[in-house]
Parts: sequence; C-alpha cells; structure tokens
Amino acid sequence: MYGALWRLLPGPWWVRLLLLLILVAIVLFALITWVFPWVDSLVGPQEGTVGT
Repeated sequence: MYGALWRLLPGPWWVRLLLLLILVAIVLFALITWVFPWVDSLVGPQEGTVGT
C-alpha cells in the first residue's frame, strides 16, 4: 500500500515526501476536527465512581 501511494505521487523524492506529510496533516486534522468528536458523542460520557 505504501509503495503504491509512493508511486502515485508526482515529482522527485523530496516533493513526494512533502506531499505525503501534507496529506498526513490533512487526515489528522480531519480526524481531530470531525471524526473523533462524532465518535465521542456516540460513546457518551462514562459515569466513574472512583474513591466512593
């Protein structure tokens, strides 16, 4: 999978690396902004009774 992604990216190795880092940053931003809050709303808060 990583080899196929590497071959799909255009340019020399440093351009590919830069594009790959940008793509990873975009995916992480999307996960933190939209996916994780949505999953948190589905799971709901846990009632903890530590210490009582």
